[in-house]
Amino acid sequence: MSLLHSARFEIIPLKSADAAIASLPSASSVSVTCSPAKGIPSTIELCGRVLAAGHRPVPHFAARMVEGPQHVASLSASLRNMGITELFVVGGDQPDPLGPYVDGLGFLQELLNHDHGLTTIGFPAYPDGHGVIPRGPLRDAMFAKTSLVEASGLSTFVSTQMCFDSELFVKWLRAQRRAGFTAPVHLGVPGVIDKLKLMTMGARLGVGSSLRFLKKNRATMGRLLLPGGYEPSDLVNALDPVAEELAITGLHLFTFNEVAATAAWRDSLLEAEVGAGAIGA
Repeated sequence: MSLLHSARFEIIPLKSADAAIASLPSASSVSVTCSPAKGIPSTIELCGRVLAAGHRPVPHFAARMVEGPQHVASLSASLRNMGITELFVVGGDQPDPLGPYVDGLGFLQELLNHDHGLTTIGFPAYPDGHGVIPRGPLRDAMFAKTSLVEASGLSTFVSTQMCFDSELFVKWLRAQRRAGFTAPVHLGVPGVIDKLKLMTMGARLGVGSSLRFLKKNRATMGRLLLPGGYEPSDLVNALDPVAEELAITGLHLFTFNEVAATAAWRDSLLEAEVGAGAIGA
């Protein structure tokens, strides 16, 4: 399972964040979300705690929470001073933008004018669609953002919303590749978490469109809610064989701060992989 070697753990700025950080494997790559309630300052503060614990934070900046060019300059300075080299840019769910940036592309155009110290900028992707934005504009924005970043000399990638349907995901990604999309893709996978928390927090934190698959497939939803019913290995097993072909370069593990169980799951599979390799040798 090559995808397991490049897994990234997502954590949320909540009271449970300290326990989540304490449960991270050594020197982890950690995606730090932008809370609609707490804003970008809480993301930056949590990135500092992640850094202090010896990990590599990747902050999420929501464009609609950025107040203007001076705010962008301040955020750029924070990234540079903290030594953060990778950023994840989202449009955000703020109903009324705090500044002139209504989407990720507008914010990005301003950000790239500043001394940010970044080497890589990523964006979200929506194989199962978005609750508000039509598929056409979603696709166009994804292409535009990656092209802009690459033209600036930086690396880029996209990380998907939660995925449950491997066939839908492969169909979507093949279509993007045929259309000329070349950026690496990180597969968004729910980790080993409480099933009801997945349903309730997922909708609350803006991944409700991903959960539509479950609503359409009642049998799957039933299995998800049963004890032991959801197993993230199923999705990883299904997609690992096509990862190299489709440039799926890693996993984005949605933990909802329940890092310990997800880390144990990943480590057990990595250990099994090593054991299988030893037997084969």
